This record gives sequence, structure tokens and C-alpha cells, in this order.
Amino acid sequence: MKVSNIQPTPNPNAFKFLCDTQLAKPGHSLAYAKPEQARNDVLAQGLFAIPGVDTLFFCDNFVTVSMTPQADWRAVAEQVTRLLESHIADGAADAAAAPQADDPLATLPKGGDPEVMAKINALLDDRVRPALAGDGGGLQVMGLEGKTLFIRYQGACGSCPSSSAGTLMAIQRLLQAEIDEELVVTMS
Repeated sequence: MKVSNIQPTPNPNAFKFLCDTQLAKPGHSLAYAKPEQARNDVLAQGLFAIPGVDTLFFCDNFVTVSMTPQADWRAVAEQVTRLLESHIADGAADAAAAPQADDPLATLPKGGDPEVMAKINALLDDRVRPALAGDGGGLQVMGLEGKTLFIRYQGACGSCPSSSAGTLMAIQRLLQAEIDEELVVTMS
């Protein structure tokens, strides 16, 4: 298994490492904001041990690595690539070792009408999450209180300046046009 490509993202502190095999179950993702969250994931622990690595986002066949602003990008990229390829070369990237997301239905967001939440998630799955994944990121719906939808960006989107303004407004406009014109989307 190889890292087939390293791509920049709209976030200047995040890069997307594309691999030639799945790193997460198809259609699922897994985000680690801090090393403590990765205590059961050997690959993520190894990535967090690289100086300068800040957050991790696993989705399909890529991992997005966000770095601290002071990180030496070249050193981080070299070490991440080496770790990914050695981890996979050791045969450890099978179903037991690869990061796996929880079933999204088992961790339903808090609050809101289940039918409305299902419509929101279906629309996000169809029109928003694929675009965010293309840029090395994702989003998680945290809950719905009244007409306010709370989301959390993942991966490259988590600390990207454009996600907190332009992308958030685009998501809100889409949901207002397709689901409910009174919906407000905010970051959790």
C-alpha cells in the first residue's frame, strides 16, 4: 500500500494524504481533535506522535492531517507518508487496525424531529459532505434546537477560515431552500 498523492486543501495548515486503500469504512469518517481521543487507534496515535500534527480526519481512502502553524510541512509530510506506508506495509491496515467511524445511526444528534434530521442528513450526504471530503474535510451534525442546527467541521474544514463564513452560509442557504426557510446553521 502506498500514499498515492499529497494534496493541499483550502486550509493552509492541512494536507490530504490519499492512499490506494480504504482507511475508513465507505461512507464513514473519524475525526480526532486531540491525541487522547485516539487511545484505541494505533495509526492515529503514531500520527499524533509526529511533531507538528494537530488534528486528524480519516475518510474513505484518505487522512487529512492538520498541523500547528509552526510545523515544518516538509518534515511532517515525510514522516506521515513513511508512517502510513509502513503501517499498511505491515498488514495492519485491515478492518481491525484501520480507523472506523461509529454507525451514524447509533450516534444520532441531540434534539430535533427525527424526520427533519433524516432529511437534513440525507441532503448533507448528497450535496455537502462529498464536496467537503474533496477538500479534505467533513462535518458532523451535533443537534437541532428549534430552528437552529448545530454542526462541527472536521478535518481541513475544522480550522479553515473559509469554513466559518462562506461555507457555513452556503450550507444554511441550501438547507433553507430545501428543508425549512427558517433554519439557522451555526458551529457547535
